[in-house]
Amino acid sequence: MDLRVKDVERIVVKVPFRDRARPWLEIMVAEWAIVEICRVTCNVPGIVGYGETILYYSWESVTDSSIARVIGRNPVSLLSDDSLGAGLQMALYDLVGKALEVPMHNLLTSAPVRERCPISWWSTKMPPKVLAEEAKEAYKEGYLSHKFKARPWFDVREQVSAIASVTPENYRLDIDWNEMLLSPGEAVPLLQELDKEPRIGIYEDPILRTDIAGQKFVRNKVSHPVATHFDLKMFPTWMREDALDGFVVNTGGVTRFLKEGQLCAAFDKNFWLQIVGTGITTAYTLQLGAVLTHARWPAVTAMNIYADDMIVDPLKIEYGLAEVPTGYGLGVTVDEDAIEKYRMKPPYRANLPRKILTFTLPNGQSQQFAGVNHLWRDMWTNGTLPLQSKGANLEMWDDDGSPEFAKAYQKAESTALGKGEAILAHLLPDEEIIEG
Repeated sequence: MDLRVKDVERIVVKVPFRDRARPWLEIMVAEWAIVEICRVTCNVPGIVGYGETILYYSWESVTDSSIARVIGRNPVSLLSDDSLGAGLQMALYDLVGKALEVPMHNLLTSAPVRERCPISWWSTKMPPKVLAEEAKEAYKEGYLSHKFKARPWFDVREQVSAIASVTPENYRLDIDWNEMLLSPGEAVPLLQELDKEPRIGIYEDPILRTDIAGQKFVRNKVSHPVATHFDLKMFPTWMREDALDGFVVNTGGVTRFLKEGQLCAAFDKNFWLQIVGTGITTAYTLQLGAVLTHARWPAVTAMNIYADDMIVDPLKIEYGLAEVPTGYGLGVTVDEDAIEKYRMKPPYRANLPRKILTFTLPNGQSQQFAGVNHLWRDMWTNGTLPLQSKGANLEMWDDDGSPEFAKAYQKAESTALGKGEAILAHLLPDEEIIEG
């Protein structure tokens, strides 16, 4: 077949978040709602490939030069090029699969090993009561795994207890600290306390990723797997020291996903794919999970945060497993009506209200922060907040236009500016680059 790329269209949409999670998503990942759909046509009428990029998160965006490189080319020769950008590479796999009448996983370098992949519900930083409601919904929708963020401004013990109170014992919790417990001395007592809860699944990045001796120490002191984000440079040392149980594979495109998955398999280390997006990206993730032998831990795509999965027929999730789509290409039909419904006009940014965040402890300690950057600075950069205190809580106050809000915000903002808020841009942790 003489297959040639004819045109590439990029359409930016703003996909709404689900109402319950939306206020908490807006604190740190508001711009995950901004999605670029890549629509690729070819010289064969009726064959169209689709992909998507989370513009302010995916590992590589689609550029004008990438589009210029593929026009007029046979897409089969381009599939392995991760530099094309997330959405374009995804769309080319979808296009070629449709043209050859095979699902994407048949175009990869390994034979399929599973027809259903483990999948996880994802939650950002949330109060225990909200997390419990999220867990109830997750279980109702067929999930048996739940990854959530542990932060100093919520008591992780209360978060775990709240979820446990509304879920069966085989509902697994993967808890991600993004290194915020810092050291084994801080991490081990807390993790040993959490070990008593049968729903615990995996501890992700409790301490600094560069502390390999510390990771090994933590692993030997707790009874559940310890994972971190795959890093090719550090991988040999991690394996030599046997410091970790497994990995998060989340960056780089199809070729890199396959390479890192195969390296994990070579050392018999389990991992999960963490590729954030709507149902389009989730279908793509399942196609990869179908061929990677050690993708045994539940994949994280955060599809659950969106009010619309952007596909016509929902993916089937039962008993914690998602069926790998068997249709051609990605195996799903992208919802063109949804694309038109959510289409954005530039500038492609999320406009959010100002927020006051109030951190409290049971001993009466309380502080107001002018938005999340102020909170991050005192928690992470200055180290003035406790790492994981019992009874910690965070409440938010959106700008309601009242004089009371304006006065409180001005006071919190003046405190932030007085302490050097302007330096935050390059001091924030890399969570929003690697997170899911």
